Amino acid sequence: MKFILSPSAKSKENKILLSISDFKTSGKLFGDGKRNIIKLFELEGMTMNIKSFKIPNLINKIAYRYFRKSKARRSFEYATLLLEKGIGTPQPIAYLENYNWIGLKDSYYASEHLLCDLTYRELVEIPAYPDHENILRQFTRFSYSLHQKGIEFKDHSPGNTLIKKSVEGQYDFFLVDLNRMNFHEEMSFELRMKNLCRLTPVKEMVAVMSNEYAKVSGESEDLIFEALWKYTTDFQEKFHRKKRLKKKLKFWK
Repeated sequence: MKFILSPSAKSKENKILLSISDFKTSGKLFGDGKRNIIKLFELEGMTMNIKSFKIPNLINKIAYRYFRKSKARRSFEYATLLLEKGIGTPQPIAYLENYNWIGLKDSYYASEHLLCDLTYRELVEIPAYPDHENILRQFTRFSYSLHQKGIEFKDHSPGNTLIKKSVEGQYDFFLVDLNRMNFHEEMSFELRMKNLCRLTPVKEMVAVMSNEYAKVSGESEDLIFEALWKYTTDFQEKFHRKKRLKKKLKFWK
């Protein structure tokens, strides 16, 4: 077993370990648990979010033991790095990896559970959401700040940014599901646009984001929209093609 704890959580070490060891039989389920299982635990006046990652296949068991960092470790380390760079994310608490003779058996990532007012998904699904355009423009500026700091959040998708209203008309943004990230000295224009293409299929939203990104970056709005809409439609076509293929395979089974 490998257990790494955030220095700020040192006094709670035994309770955190107990929560992870009792994960299967305790805690409150959060989400549908289809892929990774997330449970909530009360921890001295705060709510702790523990994610149990899907048990890896044989190849990944070996890879995560000897060649690659586990998803739990990456989540913890990336969260720490994001906070150092001034990017919002729930406070990391700990990660734990269990091994057997083959390799990685299972792994867990614990963080502070953050209550939010909405995610980006609500902006896509509810066009009349209150203060919609203002939130979208602030989200775009947040994404630009990620790019300026060289942060390529590879899972920059609708459910992975939590949004909290701070004061009237102002919002704070927090990234979750952190195990897939790249960090660059500088991000090219193409990479920036590709990083935004998974967020929405709604052309009007892409237009607003292009307008705001142009304002903060100084790039041509037409150039941004043309590139971002192209990558967005490419992604949507690929996404729906994959869904159709899965449906066909399921039918033939």
